[in-house]
Amino acid sequence: MVALSILDLVRVNEGSGPKDALDNARSTAAHAERLGYTRYWVAEHHNMPGIASAATSIAIAHIAAGTTSIRVGAGGIMLPNHAPMVIAEQFGTLAQLYPGRIDLGLGRAPGTDQMTMRALRRSLSNSDNFPQDVLELQAYFAAAEEGQRLQAVPAAGTNVPLWILGSSTYGAQLAAELGLPYAFASHFAPDALMPALEIYRSRFKPSEQLAAPHAMIGVNIIAAETDAEARRLATTQQMSFANIFRGARGLSQPPIDDIETYWSPAEKAQAAHMLAHSIYGSPETVRAGIADLVARTGADELMVVSDVFDPAKRVRSFEIIAESL
Repeated sequence: MVALSILDLVRVNEGSGPKDALDNARSTAAHAERLGYTRYWVAEHHNMPGIASAATSIAIAHIAAGTTSIRVGAGGIMLPNHAPMVIAEQFGTLAQLYPGRIDLGLGRAPGTDQMTMRALRRSLSNSDNFPQDVLELQAYFAAAEEGQRLQAVPAAGTNVPLWILGSSTYGAQLAAELGLPYAFASHFAPDALMPALEIYRSRFKPSEQLAAPHAMIGVNIIAAETDAEARRLATTQQMSFANIFRGARGLSQPPIDDIETYWSPAEKAQAAHMLAHSIYGSPETVRAGIADLVARTGADELMVVSDVFDPAKRVRSFEIIAESL
């Protein structure tokens, strides 16, 4: 049976604020824990008023404090934005507070625009150092050696598990070389999914962290009692994609009855391409969609994105998804 996990974009809804979004994430994680989900991740985004997880490690602490057993982590930290030692200190602290429950997914994209990247005091060339930064970070989490003068306190010895995230074959190659679990962002970048999985599995080298390849794929799944209701709920996500194409960074909007009145044919085509692996529907539709996706990809784990405006309906969506397995 494929494992189920959740990626929460910590969306700020129209009519609410960042605290509401963070509290909703914490509450939803508690529901996910009871439903048997494996992990609950949030991602680093900057200069986006509609996403409340920019300070990712603090958001993770808030969620972990409201749960007891589900793994909580980053999907991911955009490592070129940070000195590895700082990330080690943050996630080492989380691991001390919530032992055995913290994951650290790492991406090499900036997760923002170039103006914001400059405000973060980082350089576009930092992405070139990504493999070395991952190794440096890994060393900080290992047990300190006698006489070691530089330590990321209190990270040493916590062995926080690292994941490599990607939307191309680059991350697959690195994850395979380092023997790390791999998560592919097919929830918005479906094109390289199958080539990336093939590269990862065929080139994987066992490591101390992982003996065999473990591939997780991101997938948009929105479930409701009927196909029609799920498709209506999905218009919130579809409008968000249309707004991105327009350069608008607004708050999450309530669903509408007819998405065709909102987007242009070009926006519809672009969104349809990016959302190609999405599953919207009733319990039966979701069950069949998951079975087909797992059969085609051999995924060990699904990282579910369920971008629903109403918090109660979002929790119900996660319930239906869990019940489908």
